Amino acid sequence: MAADVASPRGAARTIAPSMRTAPMKARDLSDLLLLAALWGGSFLFMRVAAPEFGPLALIELRVSIAALFLLGLVALRRPAAFGALRREARAIAVVGTLNSALPFVLFAYAVLSLTAGVASILNATTPLFGALVAWLWLGDRLSTGRVLGLVTGFVGVLVLVWGRGGAPGGTGSMLAVGAALAASLSYGVSASYTKRRLTGVDPLALAAGSQLSAAVLLAPLALAAWPAQPVSARAWGCALLLAVGSTAIAYVIFFRLIARIGPARAITVTFLVPVFGVLWGWLALGEAPTVPMAAGAAVVLAGTALATGLVRGRTPGKP
Repeated sequence: MAADVASPRGAARTIAPSMRTAPMKARDLSDLLLLAALWGGSFLFMRVAAPEFGPLALIELRVSIAALFLLGLVALRRPAAFGALRREARAIAVVGTLNSALPFVLFAYAVLSLTAGVASILNATTPLFGALVAWLWLGDRLSTGRVLGLVTGFVGVLVLVWGRGGAPGGTGSMLAVGAALAASLSYGVSASYTKRRLTGVDPLALAAGSQLSAAVLLAPLALAAWPAQPVSARAWGCALLLAVGSTAIAYVIFFRLIARIGPARAITVTFLVPVFGVLWGWLALGEAPTVPMAAGAAVVLAGTALATGLVRGRTPGKP
């Protein structure tokens, strides 16, 4: 989510750049860790539930339950935001497609073949695609350091894929990798679209509206693909945790972090999500991390740090 959020990966871009950033406190750090744990857990929950539900039915449950939770929260906290949802319904529907429906389904498909850890590492390429799309579409400047970061990050993906990163081989595995990268690209496109069309819209209302539009879009497909066999209690439990914990509650925590510490520091959760994705897959499913996974993750995250400007190369002669 792995990490641009209008969504948890584009909403950060809707915050005014002049907003002052408060110092990070112990509560902020605990929220950051909790958010990373929830988003990292999403890959575990999908890994368990997707084989029984199928990607379409599982994600329909995810976005429908999350939409109900978030819409209820908007009604309680910011009822005036419903006016913005009506005015921007078409643009929000686009965000719901690009930032929820499409990438969620693609990741649910990917984890049918990939481990939770590998999927979470591939999700960490989202800021790389976000920077690339913003450069091509919005004309954002790319410094030499950021270009180096993009190249480094995608080299990390090659390291991960060539080493198989703990994922089974074969055509299915490569299609799953392609699906995960396409999902991250979709997040990147969504971030630029949100910046262009929905800057200033209440982020929590935008999150609720995008989940609702994703649920409406996927409903006919999910009904057609609904599992014929009974689904286990374990899969149902993971689906509920995915919807409530890794989607609805995670959105609330993310937006709270943006308000308290600013978007630049809130988005550092990107670097923690793969850690938890690998950890949960290892503890719950015995998906032990491998050397190619560690190497690929390190290179991807190093590239992400450069591409997002969190780490800046020094100019000769300057401190």
